[in-house]
Amino acid sequence: MILLSFDTEEFDVPREHGVNYDTLTEGIEVSVIGTNRILDILKQNNVHATFFCTGNFAEQAPEVMQRIIEEGHEVACHGVDHWQPKETDVARSKEIIEQVTRQRINGYRQPRMFPVSDEAIRDAGYTYNSSLNPAFIPGRYMHLSAPRTWFMKEGVMQIPASVTPWLRFPLFWLSLHNLPEALYHWLVRRTLKHDGYFVTYFHPWEFYELKEHPELKMPFIIRNHSGQQMCQRLDNLIKMLKEKGYIFCRFTDFVESQKKRKDL
Repeated sequence: MILLSFDTEEFDVPREHGVNYDTLTEGIEVSVIGTNRILDILKQNNVHATFFCTGNFAEQAPEVMQRIIEEGHEVACHGVDHWQPKETDVARSKEIIEQVTRQRINGYRQPRMFPVSDEAIRDAGYTYNSSLNPAFIPGRYMHLSAPRTWFMKEGVMQIPASVTPWLRFPLFWLSLHNLPEALYHWLVRRTLKHDGYFVTYFHPWEFYELKEHPELKMPFIIRNHSGQQMCQRLDNLIKMLKEKGYIFCRFTDFVESQKKRKDL
């Protein structure tokens, strides 16, 4: 099973590099463009995914939220303000997004996949949490001893992002940007063979033409293969996985299938 997900947030990366950037005007506009490009690719390939949305994005782009739902994808929570997360965002983001979508929201992912209170996740009523990248990335993620595959904690299913069984090499968005596609595809297939499923995530702003905006001061590893090139890479990945017979599913569908198998 393929658990494809998108952290659908206001674009705030320029602020990490000292650029004075309005995340609620310019940042939302960039992510709206990217999200619509993603949705076009998913629709063309007839696959479904999960969109982890911030409260800011949900409130500022209701038409895109509606398209996500109408095309059969799942909406989950990604905090409220991506740049300044607060402890109260776990519950508050659920309130906002359930109000915007008029749907029950089952899942949560902390901005930047940083640590989040397990008790807060449980108390807010989520059934799964996907806030763990069990990779070794100095200065970002130092999770060599964390579980690589899903596990239960506080009655909530924890669904880490996929890393390779060997060396815990991350298979997230930056990897598809910068590795040769054939190598990335091979690593994904090897991980699928080992784990039986694959979890990865991207961001809408990766599908925006970042190379055309030097004023944003994006590092090369983020600019590399961004925009239409990233659209093509995502399309190629989906087509490869479909040709191999893998099934794409939303996170909630995965949770239900695993609970039935394990009788949880």
